[in-house]
Amino acid sequence: MSHRPPAWVLAIVAAVYVFLHAPLLVLVVFSFNESKYSVEWTGFTLHWYQRLLERHDIVDGLVRSVAVGLSSTALSTVFGTLMALALARHRFRGRSFVEALLYVPIVTPEIVVGISLLILYVLLGWPLGLTSITIAHVAFNISFVTVVVHARLQGMDGSLEEAAMILGADEITAFWRVTVPQLWPGILSGAMLAFTMSFDDYVITSFVSGTGSQTLPIVVYTMVRKNIEPSINAISTIVLVVTTVMLIVSDRLSRDKPLSAD
Repeated sequence: MSHRPPAWVLAIVAAVYVFLHAPLLVLVVFSFNESKYSVEWTGFTLHWYQRLLERHDIVDGLVRSVAVGLSSTALSTVFGTLMALALARHRFRGRSFVEALLYVPIVTPEIVVGISLLILYVLLGWPLGLTSITIAHVAFNISFVTVVVHARLQGMDGSLEEAAMILGADEITAFWRVTVPQLWPGILSGAMLAFTMSFDDYVITSFVSGTGSQTLPIVVYTMVRKNIEPSINAISTIVLVVTTVMLIVSDRLSRDKPLSAD
């Protein structure tokens, strides 16, 4: 039987949520503010959302962010899924060490990752641009995809795949017709998480981006340093809503229970 928590516990939880989300709420509200200076509410308007279409730097940065996000997500999802399958289905020497290494890009500060990748690009003579950004994003996104898909694999019932092969399916057919449908929510969840991480990244991208390859976070940061215009609130609100929806969907997909054999 569940018990209602004490009132003081609920008050602390509510205060923490307000502390965490009040700045975001203010950002969203002032994206509809008629005032140009965002210091007081003067009226409701959609002008700053229309203004986004006039800012070619924001549109170009958005296009670059989407392109890099989709490319890095596709690559990291493929490689991360294959790595998760290898770790879940096979036993080999050094497996525990490989699993531990998966968490290094996750726990390492982004500034360290950015500097190390920049040094590597300089040593290799690799030009900085969208390609270097995509490679950098793949480097840290693979770990996130692998962890999500590996968790999904651990909850799957392997007897369904064995039953398919007993009934005449070869290994490849059983994988595509039985394993992948069960694994698909985990793959999609990892892909959405990877896209969100890539789209929102600023620190690593700032180190490995070249001239003319600034993504949306870099463009927004540059705008803030030069002139705080409410259109920044508008584009930030759009990004906030999209990423929040993607994270919610990703969380729901990752909680879906895989099928099990009777």
